[in-house]
Amino acid sequence: MSFEGVESFAGVSVLVTGGTRGIGRALVKAFAERGAKVTFTGTNEAAANEAAAESGHPDNCRFIAGDVSQADSASAAVDAAVEHGGGLDVLINNAGITRDGLLMRMGEDDWNKVMDVNLKGTFLMTKTAARRLMKSRRGRVINITSVVGLMGNAGQANYAASKAGIVGFTKSIARELAGRGVTANAVAPGYIQTDMTADLPEGAADSLMGLIPLGRLGTVEDVAEVVVFLASPEAGYVTGQVIPVDGGMVM
Repeated sequence: MSFEGVESFAGVSVLVTGGTRGIGRALVKAFAERGAKVTFTGTNEAAANEAAAESGHPDNCRFIAGDVSQADSASAAVDAAVEHGGGLDVLINNAGITRDGLLMRMGEDDWNKVMDVNLKGTFLMTKTAARRLMKSRRGRVINITSVVGLMGNAGQANYAASKAGIVGFTKSIARELAGRGVTANAVAPGYIQTDMTADLPEGAADSLMGLIPLGRLGTVEDVAEVVVFLASPEAGYVTGQVIPVDGGMVM
């Protein structure tokens, strides 16, 4: 699916965390094709080169390696976005990991790592970017949470807790930043066709379909389109909201 021929984001500086695969890679493509200057983070330089090439507009893309759970990496990412885009208008906190396991078997390290990347990383990136976003005439924070953060899921207590935390964080910063013209919203994908869902056993995939009224897994483009809307001027009066992109799983 191509994003060509839609609203231009020319002159807009966008920072995407976790932009080397899955939803993050689709976000890099969506904004780069629209003319935005896209800075994106990740830990795999080879995958980053592929993401920039796949966007079709590699000159609009800049990669910076780093761990969003570290304050110095968050600061470096924001600085890189400001240099690349001449400021910062849109922050998309997408970076996330899983370390699944039943509660009784979940190690403390598995809990801490998921919280550090998913929730602490969102906090650090947003805190670091806030002043720059306040200087923009279209400041946006868009956090990628999950339907798991809204409904829970056995074997994902750490992941669900981190994603639920992002919901509360989003609503809080929406109230704090509104007076400076910055909106903050969250997008909650359901089951999306990515490398993580590609290996689902056939029975598990069929069971999932039974939970989705639309009867299919989502695509990364389904998520990207909603994020692009939230970053657009048309969404200037939308803040503090959580928008599921899940085919109707959570109603």
